[in-house]
Amino acid sequence: MLVELRVESLLLIESAEMRLGEGLNVLTGETGAGKSVLAHALDLLMGSRPKPGIVRPGASEAYVEGRFVVARSFLATLPRGCAIEGLGESEDRSGELEEDGDEVMEIVVGRRVMADGRTRAYLNGRAAAVGDLRRIAGELIAFHGQHEHRRLVDVSEQLDLLDGFCGPAQQERREACAQALARVRGAQAELSRLGELQQARDRELGLLEHELAEIDALDPQPGEQARLQSERERLRQIDALRAAALTGAVELGGSEDQEMPGAARLVSAACARIDHVQGLDRELDALGQRCRTLALEAEDLAVELRRHGEQLDMEEGDLQRLEERLAEIERLCRKHGGDLEAVISYAEQARARRQELVSAEVAAGKAREHLRAAELELEEKVSALRKARTKAAPKLEAAMRAQLRSLAMPDARFEVRLTEREPTAGGADAVEFMLAPNPGVAAGPLRESASGGELSRTMLALSAIADSASAVKELRTLVFDEIDAGIGGHTARSVGERLRELAQGRQVLCITHLPQIASLARTHFSIVKDSAGGSTSATVVELAEHEVVGELVRMLGAGKDDLAATRHAEELLSAA
Repeated sequence: MLVELRVESLLLIESAEMRLGEGLNVLTGETGAGKSVLAHALDLLMGSRPKPGIVRPGASEAYVEGRFVVARSFLATLPRGCAIEGLGESEDRSGELEEDGDEVMEIVVGRRVMADGRTRAYLNGRAAAVGDLRRIAGELIAFHGQHEHRRLVDVSEQLDLLDGFCGPAQQERREACAQALARVRGAQAELSRLGELQQARDRELGLLEHELAEIDALDPQPGEQARLQSERERLRQIDALRAAALTGAVELGGSEDQEMPGAARLVSAACARIDHVQGLDRELDALGQRCRTLALEAEDLAVELRRHGEQLDMEEGDLQRLEERLAEIERLCRKHGGDLEAVISYAEQARARRQELVSAEVAAGKAREHLRAAELELEEKVSALRKARTKAAPKLEAAMRAQLRSLAMPDARFEVRLTEREPTAGGADAVEFMLAPNPGVAAGPLRESASGGELSRTMLALSAIADSASAVKELRTLVFDEIDAGIGGHTARSVGERLRELAQGRQVLCITHLPQIASLARTHFSIVKDSAGGSTSATVVELAEHEVVGELVRMLGAGKDDLAATRHAEELLSAA
């Protein structure tokens, strides 16, 4: 229950405080006095976007705060994931009261609006996300504003209203239907993709086969291009390499005819001279050992150079064949990406793509099977939604007829028309509410058959029915912003009585311009605009019992000294 509403620097209102009670609370005032500002204050508490220029001129920010008292069991009704730090930790009221055996707690919801449009949200004095504020306040307040008339004639909104009447399981059915539809669309997209693939299959497959045949015929290996380039340079210099090896062998080992002594023989001769004096000088002995090692290495190196030089040879055509393979590799590199690794990578991708094309028909068959399975699942989900709606529609019709009878529309016929349509996330049903306000008149769509007053009463009836299905209906404050648009006289009284019935055991706040409704209130607030001193401001006051008559007289359009109007106002209060 909303026990206190505070508003500061919100357009006309410099500062206002409303202490609401149980039952029916009403807010009245002249047109333009600021009733809509208070309605917007409640909107802000529910997480709505602030209207431009809503901060009072001269103020740096506006502030709205609502203090609610609820049973602690309310926490169990919050939407999933809505865990707010500090919830229920108010020092003032938490844990002090008990109601029907259930501990009562306090929740303070606040919203600050800066002059530049930025906002901050608070829960129990702590900063909170606007989304959390919206979820919490959405469970505390059910707001039925003037825009509801437009929503009421929107067939998509009517579908939501019917589904709300089907019970909480209907939302789960809608989610399951949306998921099934997503699977159908995914399967359709996959089948379409495979169909396009099949059309281009032969042309693309032929190209891939040709390119893979070229690559497979050459069979390039990783790093082969660099190896072949090195081998090509070696073959081009084969004569110079052979000459270098053989000449080195001669210079180390000497010529075969012994006419030219090699370096190895000269080193051996030096070793022999040192050996003649071996044992006389330890340092010279060590140098002699090194000399003998050098002589052996020189002889061995000469043999190796001669052997290698004699082996340096190539068959006729070796260089040409190597040049041709390198040319083929370079051609493929230019064609497929610049280097041999790119060619090998392209070949792997081409093989995978070829396999995909070859398997396209098999995949298409599987995709058709998946699509059919998804369509059957969607039909099942659609059928479950339709079954629930078909079952709920007569109950909603009966409930609406009962509600409309209590709102001075005793002969009205309310019908729920269900027709099939293409499946959507919400099922395959189109819903339209039909109304015949008077006997002998065929029922027609609400947007065509209902007057403004009839729409107001129909909205009130639907609001009452929708709220009766709420899991927290005893906790939620019902707010009606000018629900009485387009009505008057005895009809207005009927609407007021229905509002009072709704307020039994709960809290209702109604912003109204009709004395027939205001006279039924348990708590009456009036908003008054004052333009004295060149500055306009609005003040909200709770009317004492003797002040209510004067406000009703004003609402009747009479002056305060009008005895007939005063008598009428007193009669309205007496009849309440």
